[in-house]
Amino acid sequence: MNSGRQGKARSAQRGAINWPGTLLGGRPQCRADLLFHLRCRSAPELWLVIVDASASTRRHRALTDAKGLLAQLFDDAYRQRARMALLTASGQSPKWQVQGLKAAKGLADWLAQLGAGGGTPLLAALTEAGHWLAARRKRYPAEQQKLLVVTDGRLKAMGALPRLECPGMLIDIERGPIRLGRAEELAVALQLGYQHIDKL
Repeated sequence: MNSGRQGKARSAQRGAINWPGTLLGGRPQCRADLLFHLRCRSAPELWLVIVDASASTRRHRALTDAKGLLAQLFDDAYRQRARMALLTASGQSPKWQVQGLKAAKGLADWLAQLGAGGGTPLLAALTEAGHWLAARRKRYPAEQQKLLVVTDGRLKAMGALPRLECPGMLIDIERGPIRLGRAEELAVALQLGYQHIDKL
């Protein structure tokens, strides 16, 4: 995946590390893989975040710790003036919270109220996200799209997966003594980078 290389071309060489942007480009192996905050950006960015908030993510503080990561991401997007799209997967069907709006402080209020429950309509969320991203690329061809999927990967069946054609990262929040390890399989199938939240 090339997202880290593309990111480096647009990043500053020193200053505050842009951790969410760095992780979206893959796990950093050396200093050259780190992205730093720019004072100004030439190309607008869109960050699409898909959050699995199904009942299984209540276990072992998985969703609670994911909220900390998301709070950092939202704050970073706000400071970089990136646009945000936010899709939650819980209950019977995925639900859009934000679609392409400038990141706002109000996301913190939504995050505080986010709870886990119901089924895991993650595949439906990924399919919907794929259609939405493709339509948005036609409308805003200069926009730099990035994807972050937060999930424990506990799906009943993997099924046919959409082609997202968007660089990104899957954050695995599965915890507990028995781990199925499906989130990593999902990341590979979606051609996304993979990272477990405990290693962040």
